[in-house]
Amino acid sequence: MQVATGALSPLLHKLGDLLVAELTLSSRVKKGVQSLTTELELMYVVLSKVGDVPADELHPQVRIWAGKVRELSYNMEDAVDAYMVRVCDGRQVELGPNNLKNRVKKFFKRTKKLFTNGKALHQISGAIHDAQELANQLGELRQRYDLVASTDGVANAIDPRLKAVYRDVTELVGIEDRRDEVIEKLFNGDDMSKQQLKTLSIVGFGGLGKTTLTKAVYDKIIKQFDCGVFVSVSRNPDITKIFKNMLYGLDSSKFANINEAIRDHEQLMNELRVFLQDKRYLIVIDDIWSEDAWEIIKCALPKSDLGSRVIITTRITSVSEACCPSCDDIIHKMKSLDNDDSKRLFYKRIFPQGSECPVELEQVSREILKKCGGVPLAIITIASLLASNDQQIKPKYQWDNLLSSIGRGLEEGGTAKDMQRILSFSYYDLPCYLRTCLLYLSIFPEDFEIDRDRLIWKWIAEGFIQGGEQDIRLFELGERYFTELINRNLIQPSYVDFHGRVRSCHVHDMGIISE
Repeated sequence: MQVATGALSPLLHKLGDLLVAELTLSSRVKKGVQSLTTELELMYVVLSKVGDVPADELHPQVRIWAGKVRELSYNMEDAVDAYMVRVCDGRQVELGPNNLKNRVKKFFKRTKKLFTNGKALHQISGAIHDAQELANQLGELRQRYDLVASTDGVANAIDPRLKAVYRDVTELVGIEDRRDEVIEKLFNGDDMSKQQLKTLSIVGFGGLGKTTLTKAVYDKIIKQFDCGVFVSVSRNPDITKIFKNMLYGLDSSKFANINEAIRDHEQLMNELRVFLQDKRYLIVIDDIWSEDAWEIIKCALPKSDLGSRVIITTRITSVSEACCPSCDDIIHKMKSLDNDDSKRLFYKRIFPQGSECPVELEQVSREILKKCGGVPLAIITIASLLASNDQQIKPKYQWDNLLSSIGRGLEEGGTAKDMQRILSFSYYDLPCYLRTCLLYLSIFPEDFEIDRDRLIWKWIAEGFIQGGEQDIRLFELGERYFTELINRNLIQPSYVDFHGRVRSCHVHDMGIISE
């Protein structure tokens, strides 16, 4: 549910256009529009904060209030659109001979227009009055119950990605080849290159198994280093906590009380540099979301010719590039599982050890795996919903029902909720205007190749793209939005032209977050 902005952003622009362009509004109606605009602008600020919190972590009162504001914005936008269509209809310059017959026609048209405009003006006046009353009531409710974008305690739930860090390697499928490929990249090169500090960035969208792969690599090679640590950054990084976790992980005896110690960023950074200065270290920075966070963290990592290695994981291509500026650094793009590994992982989770898939379930299995698209998180989640505790295989109709539900929202369950939370991290990291653009992609059919230009024009027509900087056309702004969604790996390029420009895209079945 897009509770953050609803139709508020385009509505605010339309109300502004209405005040500027429409001269037939009475002074009373204009004052009403101005008052309503002010109230909605204040609501927009509050709702932008609400949108940064997952819907299931909001207080029920906040969810109800945000839903009421959203409905208000939708209804008001419909009223403004209807008014502008009625008033602006037929305003084209009338051409034709200036004879008596034509003048009579024009007279009747103008007379009819006066009645039409009068009716439209009455309707918009009533709509604005009703909207003002509701907006005032919602404003009073927010103050009365002190509604803020706080959570109801769910935010303290365990991060589902921790399971990937501590998963037994024997549970994984196809991990060995991927792990060995990354290790080869880490240590490849001549003698001089091998001794230099090298950074490897693993990039890909949520659910591909970046954390799982990185942990497998870390466990395999950590004994070759003097010290090492595996830390997670997350979307809203606490740099102090990250530095303290790094120090404790590097030497839990020496820094046993570091979490209770009072240190600022600079002090912690210096402690890390001093500790790592003469050591060959392996540092894993998992799930980093911004270039700014990396710029701070890298200051704590001294450069030396001892063969140290740094591995980072991210969902954002531009972040992976910022982490690997040197020609010796490496960007490793995660790929989906192939058909064989997807099938092995899927069957391993469902069928008793050693048994094969029954013939009557082979077709539906292929269709389910096609929708999963080789994404390990999706495969594991779907398989867990089909697995049975008593080792009995669920009947085919349950498989068919699950297949039809993919893309529409899975049944409630621990693993399904974990998958939704992991995928939702990418969604909640988006600015409000990009969230609306991303959710709009759900209107296209499954496996549909979406033309870039057509999509951008649709965004513009819906009012999702509003003018900002001067001299920037709406279409150019839409191109920036499209490129940013590609950069964040939320949409996948389908066709790239000769000049390297993405001309069409598609969305993974697991990519759109249903809320």
